[in-house]
Amino acid sequence: MKKKWIHSALLVVAIALVIAGCGNNSEASGSGGNSSEKKTLRISFNPGPYSDQFKNGVAPFLEKKGYTITYKEFTDGIQPNVAVANGEIDANVFQHSLYLQSINEREKIDLVGVVKVPTPPMGLYSKKHTSLDEVGDGDQINLPNEPVNMLRALNVLKDVGWITLKDNIDPLQTSLADITSNPHNLKFIATEPAQGPRALEDVDYAAIQGNFAVSNNIKLTTALQLENMTDPFTNIVAVDSKNKDAQFVKDIIEGYHSAEFQKYITSNPDYEGYKLPDYFTK
Repeated sequence: MKKKWIHSALLVVAIALVIAGCGNNSEASGSGGNSSEKKTLRISFNPGPYSDQFKNGVAPFLEKKGYTITYKEFTDGIQPNVAVANGEIDANVFQHSLYLQSINEREKIDLVGVVKVPTPPMGLYSKKHTSLDEVGDGDQINLPNEPVNMLRALNVLKDVGWITLKDNIDPLQTSLADITSNPHNLKFIATEPAQGPRALEDVDYAAIQGNFAVSNNIKLTTALQLENMTDPFTNIVAVDSKNKDAQFVKDIIEGYHSAEFQKYITSNPDYEGYKLPDYFTK
């Protein structure tokens, strides 16, 4: 009897361990049914408005669904994409699709954009001049040194009539050599995009990406010219391609599409001048 009791007790313990192990594996899974849904979401941002948009407009929606959210901030455009590819974080919000394409090619990774987000356009700013008409021969212009964002800046300068450009420029290979005429003999200084607000103190004009303008308390409405932003330059939520159909990704998309998020954006004067995605109700 004693042997039978010991055998039965060991059997119960073994079954309990198996059940516990199954539960742990289910909890760690990133997608699937209700028992294996990912409920801890790791997301990153770069300096700019996207963190506030998410924390105030999307996170409450996801938290109601049972998600715990952790945040990480980066200051460059490569590390947050590599971190998503390596599984260190689940998603990032800071870039447009053409920039993501360039990093995918450079780093041999495969991230995809899953939903567009309200995006502040690039603008042409000055602390030395109050009008575009004041442009003079030899004026210094600060531009982003990344090819894709340099093209955006050059297009702004083209739109105001200061330069002309080649046709059919490859966004991933843009350089100053793509300028075909420069009647004012403007002097171009290309720096890291985040340096644009600092450069504004020293140059005549600076083409500054919207997120860096916002993060440095530069109002979009003070730009002498805002870019005519098209969809390839609207920012996105990026995830690893293998997760594009995961439940947590579907929930993020639903959060951005929600009435709560749209109300947060459209009722907040801080987002005046932003390019709004097509899913916003008219």
